Amino acid sequence: MPRWADENVLVGFDTADDGGVYKLTAELALVQTVDFFTPIVDDPYTYGAIAAANALSDVYAMGGRPISALTILAWPPKQDPRDLEEILKGGAEKMHEAGCTILGGHSVADDEIKFGYAVTGTVHPARILANSGARPGDALVFTKRIGTGVVSTALKRGIAREADVAASIASMLTLNRAACEEMLRYEVHGCTDVTGFGLIGHAREMALASQVTLEIAVDRLQFLPGAVEYARAGAVPGGLHNNREFASCAVEVQRELPPEIEALLYDPQTSGGLLISLAESDAAKITGGYRIGRVLPRAEKAIRIV
Repeated sequence: MPRWADENVLVGFDTADDGGVYKLTAELALVQTVDFFTPIVDDPYTYGAIAAANALSDVYAMGGRPISALTILAWPPKQDPRDLEEILKGGAEKMHEAGCTILGGHSVADDEIKFGYAVTGTVHPARILANSGARPGDALVFTKRIGTGVVSTALKRGIAREADVAASIASMLTLNRAACEEMLRYEVHGCTDVTGFGLIGHAREMALASQVTLEIAVDRLQFLPGAVEYARAGAVPGGLHNNREFASCAVEVQRELPPEIEALLYDPQTSGGLLISLAESDAAKITGGYRIGRVLPRAEKAIRIV
């Protein structure tokens, strides 16, 4: 893409961050992001709500507060309009929960349903939490369990237990607002949310942007109910294979991993948790998350699995 200098662009696309940040004044900047995807659950209302939570997550990952959103919709003309009503209602109510106002949107006719939002938030220019801020000596904290992609695939294959699907949906419906508010109380240096590229993919982006190596202790990771079992049974989404093919070259594995655990490291997440790099002294104080590793000076590989 052509590039033109703009001194007000505080975060652009150079570091593959969660959102762009544009300075308006010395004390106010906009956070902008967009996200949409095809249905991942059967219920239209829940799909709309998850799509909203997922789109909002990028603003929270930047340390921002979402204020407005525009709807993005692709809809098959012959699809039941009652389903569309439920999708829009689910998304609208989740946006209302976040204190984010829907201003309008745009739709196109398409054979495949796609739904999501472009979200605008605000942040103080001095309090941006970019993915490029991780420092050697930091602790790594993660705020959700992993496995939404595998559980969704197991659901599509008809092998997922109802309770496991419910746990995955509950996780995807949970806004990262509380996690954002909590982390802003501490000395956080960098943050990203873990979504479609999986834990390894987004950790890789943080490591490269920060010029560090992230060490992840696999035994500390927490997985959604059923995720390990379904991964062992081969219920893995196509995006997982794509993530592993793209990012595995940046990973040094220092121990033998069960194939299902290794697969889940690359599992594409929907409305996943925040990966937070913060001062070691604050790691034990932060609530709503759990420690999964540490930040090291840059080594040969961007990610180290121990």
